[in-house]
Amino acid sequence: MEELIEILEGIDPDHDYENSKDLIDAHKLSSLSIISLVAELEEEFDVTIPATQIVPENFNSADAMLAMIRRLEEADA
Repeated sequence: MEELIEILEGIDPDHDYENSKDLIDAHKLSSLSIISLVAELEEEFDVTIPATQIVPENFNSADAMLAMIRRLEEADA
């Protein structure tokens, strides 16, 4: 989780990513931020995030992003 929070803070340090549950719904992350985030997550966690996974439910919170990453890692195993 620590790596994920560091990535998020690198994109936009002005949010409480550990506690926020509405990053997309409240427009705290822009579409450009999400594109950067996807690229960084793919590189950091060595996963491929398909377009079908780029939905608000997977990006509204750090917990949701981590769960998505874990699912993708398991699918690749």
